[in-house]
Amino acid sequence: MENLLIDIENETALVKINRPEVLNALNTQTLKELNEAFSDIKNRKDIKVVILTGQGEKSFVAGADIHEMANATPKEGRDFGLLAFETFKKIEEAPQVTIAAVNGYALGGGCELSMAFDFRIASKNATFAQPEVGLGIIPGFGGTQRLPRLIGKGRAKELIFTTDKIDATEAYRIGLVNKVVDQVNLIDYCKEMAERITKKSSYAISVAKQAINIGMDMSLEEGIQLEANLLGVVFSTDDKKEGLTAFLEKRKPKLKDF
Repeated sequence: MENLLIDIENETALVKINRPEVLNALNTQTLKELNEAFSDIKNRKDIKVVILTGQGEKSFVAGADIHEMANATPKEGRDFGLLAFETFKKIEEAPQVTIAAVNGYALGGGCELSMAFDFRIASKNATFAQPEVGLGIIPGFGGTQRLPRLIGKGRAKELIFTTDKIDATEAYRIGLVNKVVDQVNLIDYCKEMAERITKKSSYAISVAKQAINIGMDMSLEEGIQLEANLLGVVFSTDDKKEGLTAFLEKRKPKLKDF
């Protein structure tokens, strides 16, 4: 691919957006490549965790590509947003665990991209912002929807309406990121986390992920019913039998994902 670097090792895919000359900004080509990559990844049984980061030490993704948007028509602007929606939805619904390793600027579309991942690990030099209204537009890659779901409506409105930048410490305080680590340790930390995850039942994780994602848009009662139904599903697997038997026998389980 032209704008992505992908390395697969130990059941973990490390994906790098490789446009450092423009701070890894998202253009149409990059979104299409991300879409294609996750279309492939979601069907890969040899990949249990996906880590996404930006090439270089300065930027995760500095936003959508302004050069591409500057002369876009209303239809082209809408189509750009819908392409991002399709791509981010594919990331969000991937059965694998997805980790955004935010290694610098996560502005606009970069912040929005990170929010499509299961969780975000930020380096201490990371910066987050939704600067769109200062440019006469609005967040168009899911920012008005995912941000309030993550940090609450009031805080999301504050960030979007003021366009204020926040550092990694503040992002952690308000719940936008899960952990803040030193820049030099960022990828290693994410890989260590991935290693812990790959030792669990990836099928059970994918079902739990489905329960969380779908249940968030349901009432509590509907969500509990969904959870009960999915619990019945995992009770039909060999992993359930092996996992619970191993617990009773005081040994480590040998999980096979089904």
